[in-house]
Amino acid sequence: MALSLDPARLPALREFAYWMHRYRRTWRGTVVVNVANPLLFLAAMGVGLGRLVDHGGSDHLHGASYLTFFAPGLLAAATMQNAFLDSAGPVFQSARHRGNYRAAAATPMRPADIFTGHLLFTGFRILTTALIFIAVVVATGAVAWQHCALLLPAALLTGLAFAAPVAAWAITVTQSTRINGVFRFVLMPLYMFSGTFYSTTQLPGWLHAVVSVTPLYQSIQLCREVALGTAAPLASGVHILYLAAMATAGLLLGRRTYTHFLHS
Repeated sequence: MALSLDPARLPALREFAYWMHRYRRTWRGTVVVNVANPLLFLAAMGVGLGRLVDHGGSDHLHGASYLTFFAPGLLAAATMQNAFLDSAGPVFQSARHRGNYRAAAATPMRPADIFTGHLLFTGFRILTTALIFIAVVVATGAVAWQHCALLLPAALLTGLAFAAPVAAWAITVTQSTRINGVFRFVLMPLYMFSGTFYSTTQLPGWLHAVVSVTPLYQSIQLCREVALGTAAPLASGVHILYLAAMATAGLLLGRRTYTHFLHS
């Protein structure tokens, strides 16, 4: 039987189509935050600072250049940030009394369809921004093109691992200051201390143990192992299961929170 993508049979595609329609009008405004900022940061840190690091030498890079070491970590961190930005604020605004979620909930669409459709759009955004980043990284020679086929799914899994739980939580938020607080006091510490810029083996033992159970650390390790060609089935499998469990938990929780708050 042929797979049907008819929106009448898959109502989540209607919500996805709505976000794509909005995106056609607003995509230019997202280029700087989602694409240009990470690439400029890659040039400044990976190339600029990287020359000093490579000149001094570091056993923690395991023989790789700093750009090669830094690029997959930045991909994971930027994907986390983009997933949060595309899930937290838009969900919060859409769930307000005059938001588009309320209009969609008045149709035969279920809250779960609204949640799934928005998450599909977030996944599309993650894929496109990650693809551009990876293309630039490959063009600089930091990552071998043979590893790109696995690096893109790793970035998508990272994005969904953050986007699904964040969306499930954001629909329950009543004040935008809470979103800003989570970004400042949760995401930014993860960005700084999960190994984006350096090997976490340099941290004190107790701090390394704490960092190693955070989701961004798992994503960075997965992306870095894939990019460097050092992925081992057991270690990479642990990272994948961790992120997949986060995404699954977010999906299950989101169905509950969307149903509760859109039918209240």
